[in-house]
Amino acid sequence: MVNIAVRAARAAGDIIVRNMDRLDRLKIVTKQNNDFVSNVDHMAEEIIISTILQAYPEHGIVAEESGTQAENADFQWIIDPLDGTTNYLHGFPQFSVSIALKYKGRLEVGVIYDPISQELFTASRGNGAMLNEKKIRVTSHKGLTNALLGTGFPYYDQSYLDTYLETMKALMQKTAGIRRPGSAALDLAWLAAGRIDGFWEFNLKAWDIAAGALIVREAGGIVSDFENKSGYLESGDIIAAAPKVFPEMIQIIQQKVNASTYLKK
Repeated sequence: MVNIAVRAARAAGDIIVRNMDRLDRLKIVTKQNNDFVSNVDHMAEEIIISTILQAYPEHGIVAEESGTQAENADFQWIIDPLDGTTNYLHGFPQFSVSIALKYKGRLEVGVIYDPISQELFTASRGNGAMLNEKKIRVTSHKGLTNALLGTGFPYYDQSYLDTYLETMKALMQKTAGIRRPGSAALDLAWLAAGRIDGFWEFNLKAWDIAAGALIVREAGGIVSDFENKSGYLESGDIIAAAPKVFPEMIQIIQQKVNASTYLKK
């Protein structure tokens, strides 16, 4: 199943890269404020779904652009064909293909592909995480001092902006820096590879984080929602970090979130 996900991700990546020299001719639709979709998203998603269903016609699909198919199937593929569409449409080379597989509600496979660098991050439950077929691990960094964190700014729903900024301010004052490249899937993959020490974001979708969450966990990291539970795919609120960074990070985020009305939304 990892191989099928890899094949699908690479096929989608080929479509994404081939269309980079015609960005000015793409058909772009605004789904909601600052949330865009192009015909490249649709083409990439179609080839991912086709590749998966050719191999596993009984499996279910949860995809960003085309919705849910066979929602009662035990196997569910969670697909983001182009995570970082806004970056892509501006020619900013930070975007990825993200594909995950759940079996009876448990994440089993995660694949994230960066078609620009051709970096392929993969994981299957219990078998560790890989970057281009080499084992990867999260960092052994201790605490937030000198840590480098990743995040994502609110972009279409500004209702929790103040709460988010409070978390960022508190974390910024304790770390070496915060980066916001623009693809949550790649942020999580980079965390798994030891390039950053932690990541947090509010109000994401399951397809943004499902593959990355498994890859981080298989690389030895910790992943939770803001209540230190496993509901991040449902809430979209995620904290992921190296084990010795996570406790201090979640403490600060919980303090700021609990002082707001965010979790009462």
